[in-house]
Amino acid sequence: MPENLGNLVWTLCYMAVLLGLSLYGLHRYVIVYLYLKNRKNIPQPRSQFEQLPRVTVQLPIFNELYVVERLLESVAKLEYPRELLDVQLLDDSTDETRELSEKLVRNLQATGLDIVHIHRTDRTGFKAGALENGLATAKGEYILILDADFVPAPDVLMKTVHHFTSPNVGMIQTRWGHLNRTHSLLTRVQAMFLDGHLLLEQTGRNRSGRFINFNGTAGVWRKSCIIDAGGWHHDTLTEDLDLSYRAQLKGWNFVFLPDLVTPAELPVDMNGFKSQQHRWTKGSIQTCRKLLPAVWKSSLPLKVKIEGTVHLTSNYAFLLLFCICILLHPTTGGMASEALKDGDTTSSWLRTILIDIPIFITGSFPAIVFYIVSQRELYPRTWLREILYLPALLALTIGLAVNNAWAVIQGMAGATGEFTRTPKYGVHSHSNSWKKAKYSPMKTILPFIEICFAAYFNYFLANEIAHRNWFAIPFLVLFAAGFTYVALCSLAQWFPGLRAPWKSADDSVSV
Repeated sequence: MPENLGNLVWTLCYMAVLLGLSLYGLHRYVIVYLYLKNRKNIPQPRSQFEQLPRVTVQLPIFNELYVVERLLESVAKLEYPRELLDVQLLDDSTDETRELSEKLVRNLQATGLDIVHIHRTDRTGFKAGALENGLATAKGEYILILDADFVPAPDVLMKTVHHFTSPNVGMIQTRWGHLNRTHSLLTRVQAMFLDGHLLLEQTGRNRSGRFINFNGTAGVWRKSCIIDAGGWHHDTLTEDLDLSYRAQLKGWNFVFLPDLVTPAELPVDMNGFKSQQHRWTKGSIQTCRKLLPAVWKSSLPLKVKIEGTVHLTSNYAFLLLFCICILLHPTTGGMASEALKDGDTTSSWLRTILIDIPIFITGSFPAIVFYIVSQRELYPRTWLREILYLPALLALTIGLAVNNAWAVIQGMAGATGEFTRTPKYGVHSHSNSWKKAKYSPMKTILPFIEICFAAYFNYFLANEIAHRNWFAIPFLVLFAAGFTYVALCSLAQWFPGLRAPWKSADDSVSV
């Protein structure tokens, strides 16, 4: 009786988690449908400004020694009347980036560019605080925001500003490109991961009348929209998502321009990537807690409320994925195989129907469709080659389950936490090396948990092979490979002999 009760509880928990994951999986089909239906509805400016408006470029940076010069060089090449352009380098740096920035700003001032170096003695509010501080003295009616690792096209302002001739347009978002997309397996997989969001989700939502979000950079804001929405808040780690929803709840419209690309540098080390993912995930959950009630209390159409709910809660899928990792165990496979030896095929088929097929249909297949569509749209000549990296993307997503599930739990807990920057090293080709860089992500104990999951799923895989449960093996390979890859790449920073440049006086250990 206790054993039967335990099996019943396990089955109910498993089915509940699988149902939650299936809803997010099915939503990928909705996004693909919205994109394909609306992709030809290209937004056009209502008219052209007879007199171009003044624009302020805000550049929030923090300890960006390797990329700040590249950033300023690209901004200096913007094709916009100099008398209508001013630049704010919002520098919270605590290292030699400050001195380098001061020198670079002086050099640009000598060329006639209206640029100022604004250095804060503390990081109150982190990036949101720096942006809010700069907004108080911004001269422009419109604000172009660029993170340190972005390289804007010279004509980005001329291709965006005229959309503001529509008085209800509050923000224009360009699509991120990838300077170092082919640098490594990790950067290739990241690029594919971001392409799905930046092309399919943003386009499908925007052109179907749903809410989208400012991606934190490579976008232009109407200054009065920021002020009307309440300004930059720093009670979440995703100030961009927070302001986006508050502005759209106020009635402002956003425009996403997928054909206007602003390239940036992808994190080249696993810990930097995980730190970025942790911040984005935690911040999105904080924003969900803060603003989801306001979405449902508003008079928005039901379709907007539902899509907003899925958007704001989407990272809960990582918590569900983590639960799947806990609930999966080799016992059922072994029992099914033993039953099969005894001539009882029911248990074996029950395992396949309840576990293996649902995991594929609700987890893997929607993601496969989603990313194939995005790669085919962006790279029509090479998309078949690009999707060869899909198994690596699926494995990496699984490997992030511990990191991002912990971020979800922290986001639910309420405390804002520190805005941890993602180190960038100016890497944009195979010839560039980041291994001698001074910056390193903060160490955590999570890789040790991930290595335990890696060992467990490798054992699980071996067990299924031994019991000849062939249908389960492809899925378990993804689990085993994902956790092994993420854990080993993360743990490398704990061994100075393997990754000596990661040693830093600023390194600390946290959960």
